[in-house]
Amino acid sequence: MLLLICSLVLFMLIGVPIAYSMGLSGMLYFFLYQPDLIAVLPARVYAGMNSSVMLSLPLFIVMGHLMNHGGLTARLIDFCMMFVGRLRGGLGLVSVMTSMVFGGISGSSVSDAASIGQVMIPAMQKKGYPVRTATGLIAASSTMGMIIPPSIPMVIYAFAASESVGRLFLGSLIAGVLVGVFMMGIVLFLAHKHNYPCETVDLSPREIMRCSLEGVPALLMPLIVVGSVVTGVATATESAAVGALYALVVGLFVYRGLKIKDLPKLFGDAILSSANVMIIIAFSGVFTWILALEHVTQVIGLLFVELQLGPQTALLAVAVVILLIGFFVDVSPAILLLTPVFLPALKLLGVSPIQFGAVLISGLAVGLVTPPVGMCLNVCASVSGESILTVFRGALPFLLANFLVLVLLSLFPFLSVWLPSLLMGS
Repeated sequence: MLLLICSLVLFMLIGVPIAYSMGLSGMLYFFLYQPDLIAVLPARVYAGMNSSVMLSLPLFIVMGHLMNHGGLTARLIDFCMMFVGRLRGGLGLVSVMTSMVFGGISGSSVSDAASIGQVMIPAMQKKGYPVRTATGLIAASSTMGMIIPPSIPMVIYAFAASESVGRLFLGSLIAGVLVGVFMMGIVLFLAHKHNYPCETVDLSPREIMRCSLEGVPALLMPLIVVGSVVTGVATATESAAVGALYALVVGLFVYRGLKIKDLPKLFGDAILSSANVMIIIAFSGVFTWILALEHVTQVIGLLFVELQLGPQTALLAVAVVILLIGFFVDVSPAILLLTPVFLPALKLLGVSPIQFGAVLISGLAVGLVTPPVGMCLNVCASVSGESILTVFRGALPFLLANFLVLVLLSLFPFLSVWLPSLLMGS
């Protein structure tokens, strides 16, 4: 295992993409320790991708792309402005609330940061928000995009953990909402401390009706996708297909932000995104096989038992590891690396896969806003023209919400398992 881990780190440090780093380190292991099994490797690589759950992945990505380019952002901002715009720090509160809603539509934090950041960062700067605070807030609030369902990383975890996508969607819902609520509390505190302005909002019946009618088509998206899975009306793949079709119709005929000529590029981007993830999934299957051959999960489980760690303590310790891994490894490969290592051991202690999934996704979301890998950090730095470290310092106060929710999820299982049990049974 030392050879496997050291070679993986070495390949990554010299710039080899993580998917191929996993494949090369796995091949090195088999050449040196299990040469008789090399002939089986191609079958294992294929088996890593051969899952019906993964059919939903490209459809969820297409759905997010279609909604992102369909004129969604401005309408969501107007809709959220009605509720919180007149409060102190209104634009900051609108940014957080829009990220919450946007996360239930796109399933991607990076899309959230790019779409909302392009509008809200300049708007907050004009209202007197320091650029560091404005950019950091968008970066931090975008983490909800991968926590609030439907979530693309949660689909990947469902594959890695062999769990129900619907249960996992529900398991992360409270976590995502809590992050948003706590973050809005931080914005309110800073707004009163630094006297950030309130916004002038037209609340005439006509304007309320306009914003509501324009916002409703977008708000129906998560209800259709998540609701159909939870109620058993459709599988995850079927609901993703319906969601993609719905996004296409809304973008073309309701919001009219989509053009037919845009579709080939959008589908091409979705294909590339899906292919990148599938390559990582393929080689992660080899990694998982090695972990089984070396009995790594059993060793970790025995370590937890020998240290007499309870489920909450063990989960908190794993949460620290998740945060550290998130600094250096992107979300998808981190899920596929950490799930087979820790989930079996935690299950021995009575930790639910739903609870671990919520902790894993919430912890890795923080990595999107930490240097050097943080994708949302890089996106917001590009939009604002500020350095990555400046944006990170601006995001730190708001990331307190993420850390608090991560601790709560580790200590209180009901936050993640109550909704799935209530709506889908035990």
